Amino acid sequence: MSANTADPKPANSGFRIPVPFWAQVLLGLVVGLILGFVARTYDVSWLATTLDKVGGIFVQLLKLAVAPLVFFAIMVSITNLRKVNNAARLAGRTLLWFMITSLIAVVIGLVIGLVSNPGSGSALTPADGAKPDHAGSWLDFLTGIIPTDVITPFTELNVLQIVFMAVVAGIAILKIGPKAQPVLTLSESILELLQKALWWVILLAPIGSAGLIGRAIVQYGWNLLGNYATFTADIYIGCALVLFGVYPLLLSVVGKLNPIQFFKGAWPAIQLAFVSRSSVGTMPVTQQSAIRLGVPKDYASFAVPFGATTKMDGCAAIYPAISAIFVAQIFDVQLGIKEYLLIAFVSVIGSAATAGLTGATVMLTLTLSTLGLPMEGVGLLLAIDPILDMMRTATNVAGQALVPVLVSAREKILDHSKYDNASASPADHAESLYDDPKQAESLYDDPKQAAAPVSV
Repeated sequence: MSANTADPKPANSGFRIPVPFWAQVLLGLVVGLILGFVARTYDVSWLATTLDKVGGIFVQLLKLAVAPLVFFAIMVSITNLRKVNNAARLAGRTLLWFMITSLIAVVIGLVIGLVSNPGSGSALTPADGAKPDHAGSWLDFLTGIIPTDVITPFTELNVLQIVFMAVVAGIAILKIGPKAQPVLTLSESILELLQKALWWVILLAPIGSAGLIGRAIVQYGWNLLGNYATFTADIYIGCALVLFGVYPLLLSVVGKLNPIQFFKGAWPAIQLAFVSRSSVGTMPVTQQSAIRLGVPKDYASFAVPFGATTKMDGCAAIYPAISAIFVAQIFDVQLGIKEYLLIAFVSVIGSAATAGLTGATVMLTLTLSTLGLPMEGVGLLLAIDPILDMMRTATNVAGQALVPVLVSAREKILDHSKYDNASASPADHAESLYDDPKQAESLYDDPKQAAAPVSV
């Protein structure tokens, strides 16, 4: 079913005021703030427990689909490249723009951190920090890509290892050719099923957002922002500059596109990312938004899942840059040009370590360990992390939708009529990878290709 297809209305449906999905989510946020304030101010334990359970269940439902969704989305996206002209060129351009926008984001983060000095005005001390249970390192990052077995990455939700296995499986399917068609057909059907199930979870976002925001207020209160006021403002300002400054500029100058139309089409994904704090959980909506903006469906089915696990301008660029400066100032460690270049390097190259899950602790520990900063600095930021993660994830997802649009425009494969008519209307259901899943294309569109070896 097309995303723009309207369901027939019953003859006697009665008077109804339709409430857009974005308005439902916004209402959920407002209700959550009020309930959280009441629960904390008046010590209403049952209300605090309810908010905690509602928010926790919503996140748990999102995470439940993450492992299989990432595996099948990446695997199918690799095989979908066979349907795209100049597939290698598109994949290379996509990766290049991922790196360019990440570099711009980390430079903005460094500039903001150096100008504002987020740690200098804080009452926090090194004693307030605590080492994390697990710290990321380049050795762990490189060796951790390859799993020891095929089960553990799914049970422990190691997204990087899941991506590795999915890429290998996708390339293997292309190499095998027509004999692998039954596996590919089954994988496409499973992906459709996962997207549909996850969409039902997404429809609970207004309720889940109320629980998540309310839980954050109950746990941390408003006083928490005192010691982190400058740091919090830096993260939000940095993300806002990238989201509403850099991205529109790239769309206008590089893509020759109207930025307002982009935000109209991508807004359902951006708002869901803000609430859910999960790039992977938002992935079906992000893909649907990219398709609505005129990105070819086969290319979108590759670029968006790839971006959901590696493209993190908020979590892996702006956040670690400002956080490193914050931690260095708290622990009275001087950073120089070499350290700033290392931050940029880690942000551009190591962003895959963030893996599209809620939170950016892995990326932060990777940055701090690379710079030789005390790992206790991670403990300073854990309390404020949920508040920061909303804006970071919204920026991540906007970038994951932006790059396919930008590349499509540059490669002249963007459907401008779709882009110019994109609207901010709420999506009613997840966009299928195919117009008709039952009529998905065979592994080879041209029978002559069956006899030829596949080069990857």
